[in-house]
Amino acid sequence: MAAHARWTEADIPDQTGRTVFVTGANSGLGLRMSEVLAGKGARVLLGCRSPERGAKALERVRAAATGKAPGLVRLDLADLDSVREAAKKVQELTDDKLDVLVNNAGVMATPRGHTKDGFETQFGTNHLGHAVLTWLLMPSLRNGWGARVVTLSSVAATGARIDVADPNFERRMYNPGSAYGQSKLANQVFALELDRRLRAAGEDVISVAAHPGYTWTGLGSGMARSYRNPVVRALVAGGNRIGEIFIAQNARQGTLPQLFAATSPDAEGGDYIGPRGLGGLRGTPVKVRPLAAARSESLGAALWDLTTKLTGVTPDPA
Repeated sequence: MAAHARWTEADIPDQTGRTVFVTGANSGLGLRMSEVLAGKGARVLLGCRSPERGAKALERVRAAATGKAPGLVRLDLADLDSVREAAKKVQELTDDKLDVLVNNAGVMATPRGHTKDGFETQFGTNHLGHAVLTWLLMPSLRNGWGARVVTLSSVAATGARIDVADPNFERRMYNPGSAYGQSKLANQVFALELDRRLRAAGEDVISVAAHPGYTWTGLGSGMARSYRNPVVRALVAGGNRIGEIFIAQNARQGTLPQLFAATSPDAEGGDYIGPRGLGGLRGTPVKVRPLAAARSESLGAALWDLTTKLTGVTPDPA
């Protein structure tokens, strides 16, 4: 992408005939992305935990759709049985052919808690649930055309670390911000490790990571507190109105990096897409350098193996 380019929704190619599954599609970035892609002709499947909120989101996406009618898939990423059922449902609805999987959903800065399977809530939901979903849907993606997996990370991954020996905070003191940072770093590490393995296996599917910068959604204030720049953190901590007005961008603009990752012919496997301005907090999308941890093949392999061990799911590609 040329340095002077200013990529917008108008640059999204026609998506007619393509099928996209978006997790966390009932609000915020996921809902905006679903509406935009449906408006570009894609058939969008909305992965939502709440049937009621999902039904409302489905109506909005249906109103925007110009192609095949969207569908709703119940998905609770904090429950691996639900993840398995959602993968089966997607395969049924798509005749086992999926073009884009968007790992968008997430929880942030939650009190100490555990998923149904006993994992720390944020690591279990944001990373493990999405990893299992991705592995289970890989056969469908192989049947897709120019298929890609888009996984959302965050500026909160900056300065975070993954404790492979204690990912669920069983031995160390729990901190909501540290747990969130670990989970979003895991998203980035997983996305790049997945692409390395896809390339090594000679697959056509690609894996791309993205982050929305500082976007005013339900997760906004926590993301700001996790950002290590003290000036920016002071402005936006706790949803400070100064930060909201002068730094935060709305969901329409915050969704652009993941839309670019999902649709642009210029997006390549292993790319990391984020806003170009204000230290990556806002602006139009551009390719940015992944964190050193995400570029580490040893950490990528360690997280991959840990994910397999914790979930009991056979990875794909192996």
